[in-house]
Amino acid sequence: MTFKELEIVAPIQKALDSKGYTTPTPIQEQAIPILLKGNDLLGCAQTGTGKTAAFAIPIIQQLFNSSNTQKRPKRIKALIVTPTRELAIQIADNFAEYSKNTHLKNTVIFGGVKQASQVGRLKQGVDILIATPGRLLDLINQNLLSLRYIEHFVLDEADQMLDMGFINDIKKILRLLPERRQSLFFSATMPQNIKELSQTILHNHQTVTIKPKQATAEKVGQSIYFVKKSDKTNLLIDIINQNSKLTTIVFSRTKHGADKVVKKLAQAGIKSAAIHGNKSQNARQRALGAFKNGELNILIATDIAARGIDVSDLAMVINFDLPNVPETYVHRIGRTGRADASGNAISFCDVEERAYLRDIEKLINQKIPVIEGHDFVDDSKESFEKKGPSKQKQQARRKGNANKGKPKNRRRNPKS
Repeated sequence: MTFKELEIVAPIQKALDSKGYTTPTPIQEQAIPILLKGNDLLGCAQTGTGKTAAFAIPIIQQLFNSSNTQKRPKRIKALIVTPTRELAIQIADNFAEYSKNTHLKNTVIFGGVKQASQVGRLKQGVDILIATPGRLLDLINQNLLSLRYIEHFVLDEADQMLDMGFINDIKKILRLLPERRQSLFFSATMPQNIKELSQTILHNHQTVTIKPKQATAEKVGQSIYFVKKSDKTNLLIDIINQNSKLTTIVFSRTKHGADKVVKKLAQAGIKSAAIHGNKSQNARQRALGAFKNGELNILIATDIAARGIDVSDLAMVINFDLPNVPETYVHRIGRTGRADASGNAISFCDVEERAYLRDIEKLINQKIPVIEGHDFVDDSKESFEKKGPSKQKQQARRKGNANKGKPKNRRRNPKS
């Protein structure tokens, strides 16, 4: 199927042609026809599947076809709410690209900066507003914008919204929206609390689910290191020193853990920066800017903060901590190996994370190749109890070989 077969209007089709887009991704192929019919949609898909275009294109087309758009003063007809500044900017850029041949205008508002320039653009009139929850409610409370004319509402990255504590803000926003509207709800994962939230937003909706295996980049090389928790930092330093010129995102499960990694790397003479929810918007933007322009090669991030990061030539992803939600693993490694580029995804696994690894391998339906014989192989008794010693190690023990300097790994895998 092509975009032309989806009956995209000429101005949008021209914009897609200029970017070389001819074939829609699976979520675009499924979602665009549903949305062009005016139906509500529940979408489960990770970043990198093309979901922004999946909702941006039909929203632009419906507004473009509205006979009242040009005749009356511009009012906000479409609202996209997203959790982070970085993601909001990215979505706004996409709307601008797809609507550049139309009369439609969009703008983006977010906290952490002065509001004057954002308010100025709102006063000039916009059709489409992309916003983070805090700044949106702040400007509403100041009577600087209204949601009474909203026809299309998108809640993007809903699971991240809840993780960041935005649930009360979302409920306040929902109360301000017109009852008659088209609603779109997107989330990378779909636990029970997310499903319950979607039910309060959507009416007679259709569902589109893009399975993780469809979203995983095929050109990403994956590997796993079994390592003691206390040795993870030393292993990370070793890998970074061997790949010092590669752009790398290191994922930490917690904000405190991310800061700790930055500190340890600095002690080893390695420059890095952390991006997480406790960092100010300006600090996060400076770190991301330095990373994108090549001033900084190593970025330490939590999953929440990383949702808005879009780096086209990212060479490597390192999972310092394995995620406890297997879909998050797919989301993380999908940040490298995009387009025509190849990428590398390295994961550390301590004994307490073995269950997470099993869940990940079950989800992606493959065994991740194990790196054996490295300097930091976990040789603890607890690890043997969890996985069992290798055949070689059993033989060594029977011979009374106490050489533990270079232990063999417990997992056997022909791919290394």
